[in-house]
Amino acid sequence: MAQLTGVKKMVVAIAAVFASAGAAIPAPNATALSMQTGAITSQPIGHYEFCQSHRSECEIKSKSSTAPRVTDFGWSVIREANLTVNREMTPITDQDLFGKDEVWAYPDRAGDCEDFVLLKRKNLMQKGFSPSDLLITVVRKPDGEGHAVLTVRTAQGDFILDNLDNEVKLWTKTPYRFLKRQASFNTGRWVTIENGAEVLVGSVGN
Repeated sequence: MAQLTGVKKMVVAIAAVFASAGAAIPAPNATALSMQTGAITSQPIGHYEFCQSHRSECEIKSKSSTAPRVTDFGWSVIREANLTVNREMTPITDQDLFGKDEVWAYPDRAGDCEDFVLLKRKNLMQKGFSPSDLLITVVRKPDGEGHAVLTVRTAQGDFILDNLDNEVKLWTKTPYRFLKRQASFNTGRWVTIENGAEVLVGSVGN
């Protein structure tokens, strides 16, 4: 009986540890925590042209590695990066800003979705995050319009920084269909997202 009581105490203690950890880390969804990437696919024309003027940023190659576990402080840095850019930058279309579509550039005070992504990615890299864990991602919104977000790879799952949402969310908590993203092993290459359509099922009712 005493031994059983000891086991119960251990179970309660372990549960308390995970409850505490869960409070600091965004809650996971029941579906896959991470995107399943597939074959090399086409590079968005805007990113291709961006790479012509920022070659060093598009030639970073990394060995395949496990996504890192983000600390409480790391999560605060990620959330702050998303919120700061969303608040400081004014959303504007490429047509209105440049007179043409698909111009990917670091924004000064205004830009569209991919420009927000580029700036958040740059800011997080300056904070010490690896480029292999900060991946520009192309999605489709519920209305069918294309959109760009930043995926942060972590051991806790893939999380999304979005100019349309100040909250950093697990990718399955978003309303998007995920199409493709930068390859974690090469910043100039892109790969398909094989389980992107499953997000729509996982996000229903969230």
